[in-house]
Amino acid sequence: MSKQERPRVSGGTIKTAKRLLAYVTGTYKIQFIVVLFCILISSIASISVSLSLRFLLDDYIIPLIGQQDPDYGELYMALTVLGTIFLCGVIATFIYSRLMVTIGQGVLKRVRDEMFEHMQKLPIRYFDQNTNGSIMSLYTNDTDTLRQMINQSIPQVLMSSLTIIVTFIAMLVLSPLLTVLAVLVIVLMIFISKIVTGNSGKYFIRQQLDLANVTGFVEERMNGQRVVKVFNHERMSEEEFDKLNEQLFESSSRAHTFASIMGPVIGNLGNVQFVLTAVFGGFLSIAGIGNITLGVMASYLQFTKSFTQPFMQIAQQFNSIIMALAGAERIFRMMDEEPEVDNGYVTLVNAKRKEDGSLTECEERTGLWAWKHPHQADGSVTYQELKGDVRFYDMTFGYTPDHMVLHDLTLYAKPGQKLAFVGSTGAGKTTITNLINRFYDVADGKIRYDDININKIKKADLRRSLGIVLQDTHLFTGTIKENIRYGKLDATDEEVVNAAKLAHADGFIRMLPNGYDTHLSGDGEELSQGQRQLLAIARAAIADPPVLILDEATSSIDTRTESIVQQGMDNLMKGRTVFVIAHRLSTIRNSDAIMVLEHGRIIERGTHEELLKLKGTYYQLYTGKLELS
Repeated sequence: MSKQERPRVSGGTIKTAKRLLAYVTGTYKIQFIVVLFCILISSIASISVSLSLRFLLDDYIIPLIGQQDPDYGELYMALTVLGTIFLCGVIATFIYSRLMVTIGQGVLKRVRDEMFEHMQKLPIRYFDQNTNGSIMSLYTNDTDTLRQMINQSIPQVLMSSLTIIVTFIAMLVLSPLLTVLAVLVIVLMIFISKIVTGNSGKYFIRQQLDLANVTGFVEERMNGQRVVKVFNHERMSEEEFDKLNEQLFESSSRAHTFASIMGPVIGNLGNVQFVLTAVFGGFLSIAGIGNITLGVMASYLQFTKSFTQPFMQIAQQFNSIIMALAGAERIFRMMDEEPEVDNGYVTLVNAKRKEDGSLTECEERTGLWAWKHPHQADGSVTYQELKGDVRFYDMTFGYTPDHMVLHDLTLYAKPGQKLAFVGSTGAGKTTITNLINRFYDVADGKIRYDDININKIKKADLRRSLGIVLQDTHLFTGTIKENIRYGKLDATDEEVVNAAKLAHADGFIRMLPNGYDTHLSGDGEELSQGQRQLLAIARAAIADPPVLILDEATSSIDTRTESIVQQGMDNLMKGRTVFVIAHRLSTIRNSDAIMVLEHGRIIERGTHEELLKLKGTYYQLYTGKLELS
């Protein structure tokens, strides 16, 4: 959800509650039935206190008053039965409390598992449109509200609801006349609750969204702390944070204000009901109407307090329920995002040549790759060697329909060729590499890979044939060896070392305290930007892809190191189709073709020498008369 999107109370709240309840009943159906049974026992046991007053007073205590030699046997027996009921209630409460903890944690585990599994299937567009902090808030703040609701609110609401039903039946049995008064108060309670909860729910939903915005802002400023300090933006960051925090304060304070009204209002209505019941019941008792005895009055007045208390308990849990439903709605919205569409059917397989020179599929890794192309017409399967021939035909693309980034782009990269893109920021260089990876699909035109439309190739197989080194290096928590092996999970230690040597990373790795077993954390903050870049190059090297994409791959390496790394890069690029994006024009002089992009169009193309002879844009860039922006 974007920062600009404002919350609204939708009719989907009930749908969200049903969907969340389906997780509980679907995964832990038997346990939940046991919970309901135990809550019923606990509820019946709790109202036994009020109901027992009538029988103890009218049937046991009052008849013993004035007797010379009272027999307390029956009273003791009644107290024993009542104590047994209380004990059953305590045991039932213990059982359902423990079960709800198990159910709650189990449901959260399933929700988090499904969230993360679905997140892996979402297109890059989703992560471009949502901040990291907002997504992280789903796994932290929103799931925590679910935990509180499942562990505490659901059993309390069920308990209170059953108590209200059982108490109402008992009150109706004791005195239908007094119950008429109770019904009038209940109607008033429901009316007030509807008004208060409507406003409270609206602001609780807004609170969750504002909390996600604050989390996203803090995460963004944490990652960019150096930039903030370099440009002296501390004060501006404080002002922006204060603005977001003020929004959170307003939504949270209003939500809790309305929610806090519930308890006192219902409590005072209960007190009013208690007084009116005492007055009205006393009048009926004196008038001899309704067969209201002392025991009935004592029990009924106790029921009046017991009847109001569950409403207050539900009101107290309302905060958690609304926040949890708001969090669940955000979680389900993410889980309902359309996954990345993949209609491809051409796959990448290991292959070997038969005696007649044709290709056949094999299990072992031979270093020879082939496209496995099933033909629906006759059911046959053909194998085509992966060579790395990439061609763009009249391609037009925009991230949004009203803003096209590339216009009628046509280019080709033959197997083993090195193709370079230069141009100012926003010219469309990185967009081209995003389209090759099918992070986005073209709106018009086509891309053919080894003469196969890339839309027909399964995305996982397409990306397995591509190696990429980005300007922004991302390392994962783990050892250096594990980070390099990320490019090939079954790589041996020897292959890891060879890849590091190829990228000229072996030297600095061996100087670290634990060498290749040095543990990295926080995106490799212990290393310099250049060292992290070398590890990214080693990761691409170990994957040994036929097509390589270098997006400013040496931008963070000093000039001296660059000359050393360039030798390794040249070795890595041998026999591969390579797409290079570079601001340093010295790194692309030996490219087979250089494309100069401007506003999504190729304005010049040719080799380094050919473009210099044109004395156009590239010539001006190379000679320093024009700078890349």
